[in-house]
Amino acid sequence: MANLEHLALLQAGAVRWTEWRQKNPQLEPDLSTANLQENNLRGANLQGANLSRVDLSHALLVRANLSSAELSSANLHQAKLSEANLSAANFSVANLSQAVLTQADLSHTNLIGSDLSGAKLRGAILTEANLIGTDLSGADLRDADLGAAKLIRSHLCFANLIAAHLIAADLSEANLYQAEVMEAYLYKANLYKANLHKAHLGSAYLFRANLTEADLRGADLSWANLTNANLGGANLNGANLRGANLNGANLNGANLQDAIMPNL
Repeated sequence: MANLEHLALLQAGAVRWTEWRQKNPQLEPDLSTANLQENNLRGANLQGANLSRVDLSHALLVRANLSSAELSSANLHQAKLSEANLSAANFSVANLSQAVLTQADLSHTNLIGSDLSGAKLRGAILTEANLIGTDLSGADLRDADLGAAKLIRSHLCFANLIAAHLIAADLSEANLYQAEVMEAYLYKANLYKANLHKAHLGSAYLFRANLTEADLRGADLSWANLTNANLGGANLNGANLRGANLNGANLNGANLQDAIMPNL
């Protein structure tokens, strides 16, 4: 339940809120369960605030500071969070569907089980974020930094990951059906048993990536760099490997039926 004094101060406007926070830096605002739907919170300092189960749908949070905030089960449907600082925040089971998070800082953020379907995350920073089981289907992650992010069993079907950085990211058992992963940087990424059926991986950098038992049926891997990649037991039936670099790649037990192979 929200602290009514804290809620009144926030609703009094940005100037009043900022003054109060500067005078009381040790206090962690409690705004839990509050209805802040469509509120203008541009640039607001909500660092460390308790925003669990709060309704922030359609709210304006551009450049807001939500670092270390508690946002579990919050509703941020279609909220605008461009360039916001969301580092180390807890968004577990939150609704961020269709939210605008362009160039937002989500590093070290907990997003377990959250709904980010259709979210706009172009250029966002998600390094070491916890995205286990998160729904990112149809999300725009172009140029996003997902280095060392945990994406185990996440839903990325039809997502845009073009030129995304996924260095050492864990995508084991993730669903990337028909995802756009062209020119993505997947050095040492873990794609064990990932669903990459009909995914587009043209010119992707998969050097030393783990693709054991991955489903790559009909995937486009043309001109991809698969040097020293582990494709043991992977299903590459009908995959396009034209121009791909397979130097040192492990293909033991891989299904290459009807695959278009590079000129080795």
